[in-house]
Amino acid sequence: MTALLEVSGLYKSFTISGSRALVQAVNGVSFAIQPGETLGLVGESGSGKTTVGRCILGLLDATDGSIRFRGQDITLGGRRSKSRGKMQLVFQEPAESLDPRQRIGRSIEEPLVALKFASNERQDRLLESIGLVGLSEDMLNLYPAELSAGQQQRVGIARAMITRPELVVLDEPTSALDPTARAEIIELLQRIQGELGTSYLFISHDLSTVRFVSHRVAVMYLGMIVEQGDAAKVFAQPVHPYSVGLLSAVLLPNPKLKYETAINLQGEIPSPINLPKGCFLASRCPLVLQRCRDEMPPPENLGGGHIVHCFRHQEVAALDPTTDTFTRFQEEAKRILGVFPVEPQLDSAAAQSEN
Repeated sequence: MTALLEVSGLYKSFTISGSRALVQAVNGVSFAIQPGETLGLVGESGSGKTTVGRCILGLLDATDGSIRFRGQDITLGGRRSKSRGKMQLVFQEPAESLDPRQRIGRSIEEPLVALKFASNERQDRLLESIGLVGLSEDMLNLYPAELSAGQQQRVGIARAMITRPELVVLDEPTSALDPTARAEIIELLQRIQGELGTSYLFISHDLSTVRFVSHRVAVMYLGMIVEQGDAAKVFAQPVHPYSVGLLSAVLLPNPKLKYETAINLQGEIPSPINLPKGCFLASRCPLVLQRCRDEMPPPENLGGGHIVHCFRHQEVAALDPTTDTFTRFQEEAKRILGVFPVEPQLDSAAAQSEN
């Protein structure tokens, strides 16, 4: 199966006012998203996740690399005409992404106005999209301030889905919501994907959510993807020291469930203005070799699309046994509350393409 989106060697740097120095925000990112698939993009604040999403959507111009959508190169803005409306964005802050002086019906249909849809077709699509996200027709004349945060995010999702996109970039779509609204939005996104086959790039700090909405996951550190692969496999046994450290830092709301690890990262994160020539984690990694400081580890495919940038990934795997703490917690939470989403499954065609 041909990938819906292919990102290859993506770089993005920003100039600093009054200086010749550059902030190297994205450094050689490569990944692909299949039709109907969710790729979770995780990493700490400042790792470049949102910048990658904005480059894909054309909100930022890439410094180098290529972005292909359905085989067409859309890296440069002038080549995006055929992909307009086929890729959409759901913002992190639902209230801030909506015009407070505009009724939500107008906000939802705004993408169709930009795409020059006729008035009658806009109305049909509007009713279709609000039905898809569970909003009633009598809410179309309300203002954003009259809605809850969960309802505002449903408006944001309806606005994204009104163009019937093939890919939606979800930039922290649940971080501003309370736990109940968060679970409802996650369930809604999974239902939409199941009905329409929409692909998602799911950007989030919430690793528990990423684990259970994503088919595959990519871990970012200082602008580069250090490990990517099947979500269940990466979460059960990460083989990059940074992935291990990131997962071990998550506090699960059950004192009996702890992510035990023999790898502890210490020290300060290097500046994105002056990145080291070798592995970006070398100054913090307990397994560091001189080779790590001298050269960047190349990508190594471990099979099944599991790719890691680490010279010592075998030692990392040996130190950390296969224990999926997130799955154990999820099963316990479902047993007690019965409200958590079902783990995603790719359709048979997509599953075969991965094999």
